[in-house]
Amino acid sequence: MVHGVHPVFTRILQREEPGASLTQDGSSLRSSTGQRYFAKIGSKRDTDQFIGEAESLKAMLLAAPGLVPKLIDYGTIDKDTCEREDEIGRPFFLSEYKDIGPLSSTAAKVLGKRLATELHAYKGTQGFGFHVPTYCGATRQDNGWFETWPECFDALMGGLVDKLQAQGGYDSLCSQVAEVRKQVIPSLLGSLVVQPVLLHGDLWSGNTGIDRATQEPVIFDPSSYFGHNEADLAIGRMFGGIPERFYTTYHEYLPKSEPQDQYGLRQDLYQLYHYLNHTVLFGGAYANSARSKMEKLLEAV
Repeated sequence: MVHGVHPVFTRILQREEPGASLTQDGSSLRSSTGQRYFAKIGSKRDTDQFIGEAESLKAMLLAAPGLVPKLIDYGTIDKDTCEREDEIGRPFFLSEYKDIGPLSSTAAKVLGKRLATELHAYKGTQGFGFHVPTYCGATRQDNGWFETWPECFDALMGGLVDKLQAQGGYDSLCSQVAEVRKQVIPSLLGSLVVQPVLLHGDLWSGNTGIDRATQEPVIFDPSSYFGHNEADLAIGRMFGGIPERFYTTYHEYLPKSEPQDQYGLRQDLYQLYHYLNHTVLFGGAYANSARSKMEKLLEAV
């Protein structure tokens, strides 16, 4: 039996749980077996974003099983699974459902260890970047593959500059970013010896929590790519909310990259990316925060 469940999800879950009864509860589906699933359908313009999230979760599940919600399936609605013809081509996404609570200090310690020893130990084989675009918030990261980390990070920064220029009103900010790309990125990242490891990509407190059923840490809403592990630590410090035990435990298992005395500046550079992204998304005060970071970085190198 199916109660209000879209046919695209019915077909998938009949494979997962033959004969089970399904009901819709907001964005979650409930099965008569007790299983719950997270389900969503987007507009056609959301297709790349759905693909980016799904491919990120697939990679992360391989690297760190149980740390992210398990992806069940994703794709686009076709003529066999639509309720109406105008749905054909719209993206869908289905994963396990996790009842998520705030990240505790104890879970933060576990998360620090798992990130260091599992997710950030999962090395890419094609270089730095990712095979599909991903989205940091609503901002598209085009990705692709790069031989070096400075090239990859510079491309990420360049993508933000393109968006700021398209919005208009950020000429001076973009000029300052150009100097950072010319001077700071080569100075701070050019001598690093790092491997491309899998990143979450948007690891702030709002994308972390505990699975209330197991009390284990869980992370979600990824914007993954293969990059320098330290880039994953930056945004969490910007907005707070992730217990300090996460960072101390993380570096017990994965020490800071050499030169360690430039760790703080590298964090400033990686935070700059997120301040610029927030300027793209929200404008206002984030542009001032980005300018302050750039002044500090340009003065330091």
